[in-house]
Amino acid sequence: MRNRDHTITQVWAAQSDAAHRATTPRDDLLTERADGDHSFAQAHGPFHSYRRVLTTAGDPSSGTVTETITYRLRVPWFGWLFAWPVRRTLRNRRPDGARSPWWAPPDQLNERQVRTLGLLAMASVSAAFANTLFTQTATFVADDFGVSSKALGAAGAVVRLGVVIAMPFALMADRVGRRRTIVLLAWLTPVLCAIGAVAPTFSLLVASQTVGRPLGIALALLAGVAAAEEMPKSSRAYAVSVLAMAAGFGAGVAVMALKLTDLGSSGWRLVYLVSLLWVPVAVSLSRHLLETRRFETIHRIGPRMDRRRLMMIASVALLSNLFIAPASYFQNNYLDKVRGYSGGGIALFTLSTGTPASVGLIVGGHLADVVGRRRLIAICTPISTLFVVAAFMVSGGSMWLASLGGGLLGGMAYPAFAVYRAELFPTGNRSTANGLVTTTALLSGSVGILLVGILRDHGWSYGAAMALTAVAQMASIAIAFVYYPETAHLELEQLNPDDPAVTPR
Repeated sequence: MRNRDHTITQVWAAQSDAAHRATTPRDDLLTERADGDHSFAQAHGPFHSYRRVLTTAGDPSSGTVTETITYRLRVPWFGWLFAWPVRRTLRNRRPDGARSPWWAPPDQLNERQVRTLGLLAMASVSAAFANTLFTQTATFVADDFGVSSKALGAAGAVVRLGVVIAMPFALMADRVGRRRTIVLLAWLTPVLCAIGAVAPTFSLLVASQTVGRPLGIALALLAGVAAAEEMPKSSRAYAVSVLAMAAGFGAGVAVMALKLTDLGSSGWRLVYLVSLLWVPVAVSLSRHLLETRRFETIHRIGPRMDRRRLMMIASVALLSNLFIAPASYFQNNYLDKVRGYSGGGIALFTLSTGTPASVGLIVGGHLADVVGRRRLIAICTPISTLFVVAAFMVSGGSMWLASLGGGLLGGMAYPAFAVYRAELFPTGNRSTANGLVTTTALLSGSVGILLVGILRDHGWSYGAAMALTAVAQMASIAIAFVYYPETAHLELEQLNPDDPAVTPR
């Protein structure tokens, strides 16, 4: 949280267009206000401190104008990622009223929103590691304990059934607040996941992750709820994309840790110990995360649930996860058993094909906020699904390209899908509704995993099994496109009229 001041200095000829433009307040990444002669301060924007000063030297017709910008941007944990693009945008002033750069949200964020988004993104990293841990290590755990493919599929289903443990935390967040619940989960999740490192049997490992993984799921869904409640109306999908990108990093750490499995048959235990890396995240959230403005505003607790909206979103989650869950869960087994990849090879494949999806997430989040959600869903998701199925049917470079295309386009569509879960429910039951939808998705994923496991034991190829489950994914796209309302550019209170208006800060 302690970021140093940065300085940008530029010099222009006094009669140049750049020098003349510098004498007016800017309105792009931030909005300036005049603060004395030839000096400007931040009126609204993301910076903790900001000042732009102009000094002239020499004759007005032939002299120079020097612009000095001094600023401090506090982005918890991820400040390094935004340092260069922020500096470049400040140096190269955009036309007033121009759209924000592709990497930035469509709205101007304030310091509180930037800080909150950074903290919630790191919570998503911890949550994603916990959510990915068992999926990534299951094949190696099964080999060490000597269990069958059918037992492996059953274990994946059981771990996902543990999602019911997330529901009490969703209810808790609607009653005692987002902040308290997120902080509690941020402590519990890494500690309970790390217990898997000392599990003496496969059954006890599955039991430990049946508890630990749902805590990560609850942490992720509440981070999404808190982000939606804090962001301005045209940047909610962008916030979802940032959390998803951070989650991709957390999952990537779990994948990179697979290299430890090459140390021996029990090397997977070291991967579970890596969970403890996320304890400092809990410390940071405890110190700096604030309660959301919308929860602080007086509102009805537990209002009547809009059953139509709940059924609509839950049905999409149910159908899509019949495909997404087994595609994710069995990827490592496919690469190991069918393509002969080692732990390190699986890590390289997953990172090489999955990392570019982070670009898709940011671009998709921006597009979902600018052009709308439904169009993005209809275009990107069907093509992504076809690519993912193809990745289970082909080998070599074609497999890598298919997986890359599926991840990139799926990443672009994800923010448009995910943001609806928070947008279509009021503050008093937003977390509960998210918990119910997430539970539906995980239970459906369990069915999908069991189905693919059974089909494999009956001689089906991975490609044929994934093609069958992809039918459900296509049905979910149709429901979303036909029945989902367009929510871009609307405040949460416009979408949920019974909620009280929130005063901006």
